[in-house]
Amino acid sequence: MGAKTALLAFTDGDLRPALLGATRCDPTEAEELVREVHPGYDVTPIGDGTLFDDTNPPDDITYVTVLAGAELLCNGRLILDRPSQLPEYLRKAGAGRRIIMHGMHSVVDWLCFAVWEDGVLVRSLSLSPDSGIMENIGEPFDFERPYWAGEHPVEPEPGWPDQEPYPLPFHPLELGEDALRALFGFIIEGSPHPDDIDTEAVHLHGFRVTDPTGQEQAAREAAYEEALRTMGPPRLFQAGPDGTMREISFDDL
Repeated sequence: MGAKTALLAFTDGDLRPALLGATRCDPTEAEELVREVHPGYDVTPIGDGTLFDDTNPPDDITYVTVLAGAELLCNGRLILDRPSQLPEYLRKAGAGRRIIMHGMHSVVDWLCFAVWEDGVLVRSLSLSPDSGIMENIGEPFDFERPYWAGEHPVEPEPGWPDQEPYPLPFHPLELGEDALRALFGFIIEGSPHPDDIDTEAVHLHGFRVTDPTGQEQAAREAAYEEALRTMGPPRLFQAGPDGTMREISFDDL
């Protein structure tokens, strides 16, 4: 799976009708929203995008649309490992409305989603195989229940010996797609439904949003360097005659 999302929405109710009727929004309104949710940051308009291409923009890039009854932002800075820690100013930005968060990253099989109703957190889930269940607040939504009931176990990968059982009762990205459809009205991978949102038709305005002090960028670069330092050397595997994967060296290539 290669699905990645970083989505935060403020909506008067169900987000789907707003996205179904999406039109190109006023760029001034879009910029005002970006500045509201990034107080103190430098904001510069860049090229536009679509919900098909830009659900997980690069660092320092935000895509946004302001629709009738809803506002949608795509920005990894706004998505949290523990959604319950959403800053107060963002909760105030969604006061009296529904706030919906969805974050998913295929590299580490991480998923989070959360919903606030009129400022009250009603559901938050964040989990990955490495970190386990980081947050599980509120009653599961109906689309979750088959996963918690054991109806979507992760099967072992064919050919890989000595596999440990998957550390979660389901694959986060599989649940993540169902959560994305239920909360936002579309999916990234899998077979679309006839009534799913046409994400290519949802236009977004793009902005470069940077910390003027440079501290955020420096901290991010330091974290990347530390991750590379602790990652260790790459390992190579090749399928043997019986189809089983075995580790090889560069000399075997």
